Amino acid sequence: MAAPDLSPDFLNATRASYDTMAPAYVEFARGELAAKPLERALLSTFAELAAAGGGLPVADVGCGTGRVTAHLHELGLELEVFGIDLAPQMVAVAREEHPGLRFEEGSMLDLALPDASLGGLLAWYSTIHVPDEELPRAFAEFRRVLAPGAHVQLGFQVGDEPLRLTEAWGMEISLDFHRRQPERIAALLRGAGLEVRSVVWRERDTDGPFPERAPQGFVLARRPVVGGGCEAGGDTKRSRG
Repeated sequence: MAAPDLSPDFLNATRASYDTMAPAYVEFARGELAAKPLERALLSTFAELAAAGGGLPVADVGCGTGRVTAHLHELGLELEVFGIDLAPQMVAVAREEHPGLRFEEGSMLDLALPDASLGGLLAWYSTIHVPDEELPRAFAEFRRVLAPGAHVQLGFQVGDEPLRLTEAWGMEISLDFHRRQPERIAALLRGAGLEVRSVVWRERDTDGPFPERAPQGFVLARRPVVGGGCEAGGDTKRSRG
């Protein structure tokens, strides 16, 4: 697959930073999900909704090392799950860590996927590097690739001010972490034509192996279905019976 268009500066910076961090990041993040029962419950709910959606594949957009992609696959719901990430070194790590799964290079601003082709989309702490002015474009892409009735699950840090990191594990990087209020994410999803189904907020973890700098937010939404499965606006997709 051809490398995605990296014209916006933040895409170049994000890709280069995660390429640099990939070997260290995979070791750092190993075991994180096992320490977070609420997150596992949310992912299990999302996977169950996706599995009930008619057998279409599920994309983990911004999959990083593929650990959450693999978790969805291991839930035993017969989901076809694959990962997409901006950074080729992260994709390489994901393929090495999880050789039985598919991982591709790509950008959430321009997904190389057909319209209405997904039964679910996960953006687990991947929209956090997208600037405010580009977020509606990403959410419009999410809506485009989701089948009517299919869900998108987001995870992100909660706050009002971004965090910039220029160093990680002794390596030079350039990453902005955009913290956002769950109500704002929900409003942007609605603005993209998605239907918000759940908004969850929790306080930050201050102890344990993975202490956090900020509270965490999770929003679940779906592409609407009208009537017998035909979406308003003239798109005729699959029936949900």
